[in-house]
Amino acid sequence: MAMTTKRRVLYRQGSGFWRMTAKWALVFGALYLLDGGLIRSWGDAVTWPMIGILLWAPFGIGVVWYPKKDQQLTLTTRELRVRRKRLPMEKVNLLHVARLWLDGYSTADERPVSEWPRAVRVLWVPLSDGRAFGVEIRDPAAFAKVFGAFAVGACGGPDIVRARASAETYPDPRPMRARSAGGDGGAWTDVLDIFD
Repeated sequence: MAMTTKRRVLYRQGSGFWRMTAKWALVFGALYLLDGGLIRSWGDAVTWPMIGILLWAPFGIGVVWYPKKDQQLTLTTRELRVRRKRLPMEKVNLLHVARLWLDGYSTADERPVSEWPRAVRVLWVPLSDGRAFGVEIRDPAAFAKVFGAFAVGACGGPDIVRARASAETYPDPRPMRARSAGGDGGAWTDVLDIFD
């Protein structure tokens, strides 16, 4: 958790590409050193980096072509920022988020957050006007936990959330666009999960 002069950063996520690449290089670099220094010769051990490059290349090229490879997501107490787009918290239906979170759910799926499969990638952010837009997140369960706890605190706590939710009525948020993942309700497992 980082602090700034104007807002408190609750959650930040990048694409994970460089972290994946670093882990990949670390594993095959260790194999190279182990094989060359203890098992065989350095000439034979050079095959490990070559294997690593051959295995990494398809994923690296795929990530370069992946349309959301540079997506940076930041949740603060004032706004939700996806890349350069900013959504002020005044436009978010925090009561809906808080009510769902107290029930163990969130806006990504009708199943409890603890039962989300890794294929779930899109989390719907409900707006005050009854709409909702999907945000593709590498780890939506972690984001939902932070977002839900923040919404409960912003609305005054669990007791106030339950009282307001029983008294207030608002339409169920409707998605602004269909899921990009197709008919299975979730995205394909992201290549960025390798070594994650």
